[in-house]
Amino acid sequence: MRFALLTAPALLLAPAAFAAEKKGGAFGWLFDPTTATAFAALVVFLFIVAFVGGFKLIFSKLDERAEGIQNQIDEARALREEANKLMADAKKKAKEADAAAEDIIKRAKADADAMMKQAKEDLKAKVARREAQAEARIARAEADAAAEVRRVAADAATDAARSILSGSGEASDLFDNALGEIDKRLN
Repeated sequence: MRFALLTAPALLLAPAAFAAEKKGGAFGWLFDPTTATAFAALVVFLFIVAFVGGFKLIFSKLDERAEGIQNQIDEARALREEANKLMADAKKKAKEADAAAEDIIKRAKADADAMMKQAKEDLKAKVARREAQAEARIARAEADAAAEVRRVAADAATDAARSILSGSGEASDLFDNALGEIDKRLN
């Protein structure tokens, strides 16, 4: 019905505008038999279409189409809201994952620092043990060398005393040889 109300004035004025160019003025087309017959046929056709319910059918189809479009718009809005919600959740999870990764990195750094500290302490202890072992070896070597020097000195003294007691002239030579041997062994 809305369509009929909107189109009726347009249909009435369109032939008038066309006929205004011809003679007879604004309503001169009513006196032209061809135009008047075509206009009357159009008006009768529109009344038949309205009587049969054609306009109702057309308007109902248009309304159905409008409802379908509105439903699609509503569905698109709902999908958009859901997508925004999912996006917010994804961003939240990404932030949580970043925070968890930072915590893991901090813990790993702390563990690495603790391991380095422990390794340094272990290395210091090992070096101290090695130093103690080396000092013990040096002390043993010094003690062995001192014992060897004492033994050689005692042997040289014994040999010198034998020579002196035996009364030979070679005593001073033997003593010098013994001192040279002691000096050689010490160096």
